[in-house]
Amino acid sequence: MKREELKKVLTDLYQKKITPGQGLETLKTLPYENLDFARLDHHRHLRSGQPEAIFSEGKTTDQLLAIIRKMIAAKSDVLATKLTAEVYKKLKPKLSKKAEYHPASKTLVIRQKKKSPGAGLVVVVSAGTSDIPIAEEAAVTAELFGSQVETIYDIGVAGIHRLLDNTDRLRKARVVVAVAGMDGALASVVGGLIENPVIAVPTSVGYGASFNGVAALLTMLNSCAQGVATVNIDNGFGAGSMAHRINLLGEPDAL
Repeated sequence: MKREELKKVLTDLYQKKITPGQGLETLKTLPYENLDFARLDHHRHLRSGQPEAIFSEGKTTDQLLAIIRKMIAAKSDVLATKLTAEVYKKLKPKLSKKAEYHPASKTLVIRQKKKSPGAGLVVVVSAGTSDIPIAEEAAVTAELFGSQVETIYDIGVAGIHRLLDNTDRLRKARVVVAVAGMDGALASVVGGLIENPVIAVPTSVGYGASFNGVAALLTMLNSCAQGVATVNIDNGFGAGSMAHRINLLGEPDAL
């Protein structure tokens, strides 16, 4: 439940447009709804400004479908991450036409209503083409939550002129999400070029000694650039969520 929805319920109750029983019916799933295998946190948007997201790995198709339906019934936007194309194919016939599947990022989005773009800009950059799936996860997340999002891909430090050609675009961003595997150097370079926050996202892209993203993670954690913070390996969702929150600081009405 969103803040404006709760405010409307309370206003309608105060103005006697609805009965206490009707108000209770609307609020009965707060703070969570027990499905035995999951406890849906319908209260999360009210507390944090962002709805609960669905991490799809490890969940059966039936579990995913039940969670999605309950979230829609609660008038919540739906974001399912790490959802394979094979699982989506099974879900698709049972989903509404509003469902949008993004194969590159393996995300499913169902918007309850269209949102106007936020006041600030989040720019998501990737070091290589192979990092795009995680970058897209970050971009889809920030955009769903309400931020303006632009993407710039394949501008890694191995061809640093590609990055330097886009410096002006980076400086227009309120927050930059830098996604890189291999040596993970992109975030430090971006952090040295701009004054706004940089969220570094290591990916599991790389050869053997990259240790499935650990090498990039350690590089980013040891960044000598100021204003760089790091999320976990392949955590595009976490980066997109944090970027949106930073983007909206000082604009609580936009949450």
